[in-house]
Amino acid sequence: MKLSVVSTLYQSSASIEEFIQRVTSSAKRFAGDDYEIVLVNDGSPDDSLTKAVSYCEKDKHLVVIDLSRNFGHHKAIMTGLEHADGDYVLLVDSDLEEDPEWLELFWERMQTDHADAVYGVQEKRKGGWFERLSGWLFYNLFNTFTGVSVPKNWVTARLMTRRYTEALLLHNERELSIGGLFLLTGFEQQAVSVNKHSISNSTYTISKKIAVLVNAVTSLSSRPLVGIFYIGALIFSLATIYSLYMIINWVFLSSPPSGWTSVIVSIWLLGGLTISFIGIIGIYLSKIFLETKQRPFTIIKKIYGRSDK
Repeated sequence: MKLSVVSTLYQSSASIEEFIQRVTSSAKRFAGDDYEIVLVNDGSPDDSLTKAVSYCEKDKHLVVIDLSRNFGHHKAIMTGLEHADGDYVLLVDSDLEEDPEWLELFWERMQTDHADAVYGVQEKRKGGWFERLSGWLFYNLFNTFTGVSVPKNWVTARLMTRRYTEALLLHNERELSIGGLFLLTGFEQQAVSVNKHSISNSTYTISKKIAVLVNAVTSLSSRPLVGIFYIGALIFSLATIYSLYMIINWVFLSSPPSGWTSVIVSIWLLGGLTISFIGIIGIYLSKIFLETKQRPFTIIKKIYGRSDK
């Protein structure tokens, strides 16, 4: 099979019909009749599954994978990629904020640069000032704490070769950050400037973005743990210098410095740092706990199409 188009469904009822039509048109121009569309229902609470299954019954190219519950966008994507058989795999969101027609743009760049993956990067981040500011902070903090240089304002949509897709699927971690895995997989990757539409308000609140950042950093890098060591070493050095100052002051001046404020501030500072560091270590321990349990990545309830498994 030449092409697989992979997407996820979550509250996609309003866009699924147009999405399938546009994806089908782009896929036919690219691969003729040699393509498939793999839709992963990630526990969508609306009637996305019902609509997708009805289209599946009419179109032999459509495959619908129904997960047993909501596992999260990134895990649903990886499940879809596992079931994609194409020599080339197009990953694109079903909410139509990303154009399925980017397939042709990505293919041209892939041929020109002999790349294994071509992905979209927004020329200007969609949304209001808060979304743009929080996005800017997210990428800067992410790159700083992980050491992985993720392109700012990248989008989900990307075209990948079979060998790149198979290499990406070699990552078996249960707590994953797919953006980091895209880069860690390696191979030749190229970015293309795109304009992402702003059809609806982002569902990512500030608390969700913080949670995503913490999960992404701790899933990809041990830098925070190394940072704890260096901060501890810095505090120890400062404390040693201050202790020497107090000893010299007591021996030669016989007037120990007064100031309960500095003592209390020091106690609160060290106490806060200690609790924060214990929390960081706890996050890593929880991830080790989840990884060692080797729970199923996702659980598939049923596959529609492909003889309705």
